[in-house]
Amino acid sequence: MRLWGKRSGGPKVISYELHNYIDKITLMIRKLFGVAAAALLLVSSFAHAESPWTFSNNTRYLAMGDSLAAGYGAIPMTQGYAYLLYQGGTFDKVTNTIFADIGVPGATSAHAFDFQVPEAVNIFQPHVVTISIGGNDLLQILNGVSPGIVLPAFEANLSQILGTLRTGLPDALIIIGNQYDIPEITASVPGGAQIIEAFNAIIARVAEVTKARVADVFHAFEGRKGLLLVERRRAEPSEVHPTNAGHRVMANAFAAAAR
Repeated sequence: MRLWGKRSGGPKVISYELHNYIDKITLMIRKLFGVAAAALLLVSSFAHAESPWTFSNNTRYLAMGDSLAAGYGAIPMTQGYAYLLYQGGTFDKVTNTIFADIGVPGATSAHAFDFQVPEAVNIFQPHVVTISIGGNDLLQILNGVSPGIVLPAFEANLSQILGTLRTGLPDALIIIGNQYDIPEITASVPGGAQIIEAFNAIIARVAEVTKARVADVFHAFEGRKGLLLVERRRAEPSEVHPTNAGHRVMANAFAAAAR
């Protein structure tokens, strides 16, 4: 390709071929800028198609209870079952849901009634409530308290929890999970399996009276491996929390109860 013309007493002259090459490069750059601008416009249109805002008239979803509701055991805890229900749009699409989680590790049924129920009824007033409670009541039996004391107290507390929620939130969808078995623990407690059965019978009975639904977590976990942290190497023998996989199974059980 000839780049420079002959001297004719003046400066060198750029050839026609070089002009043509520069024009092609310029056109290519313009096309690239055009494609980039179109891509930005497309992304912007998607971003504005469904703005991620929530408003006061959106579906209000409240998770309450103990460490299970808080997401304990999942890594990160925002992979806990309640968060999965919210993120998965179980009760409404994410952009139309206001989600609050007031689950507290260590909470018993008495704590839930005294502190969480008032927040639900008097402040948040949700359309949907999911509850995981009772595990810490059961742990009292492991610590030596008689089942004859723990079970009636749990039934009285649960009746107050669900009864007050139903009275204060007459149209709300209320779902409570029953208790899964932890064979590594119940095997060491005399009548352990029967205690879990009695606990779940209480949950079913009180839920029926108060028109709440039961998420059957017990049968969802039954006979399955990899759902509990106690199965992990070097786990404490008293570890009662689910793994990420366990929280996903719990979320599926609650979602099934919501249908």
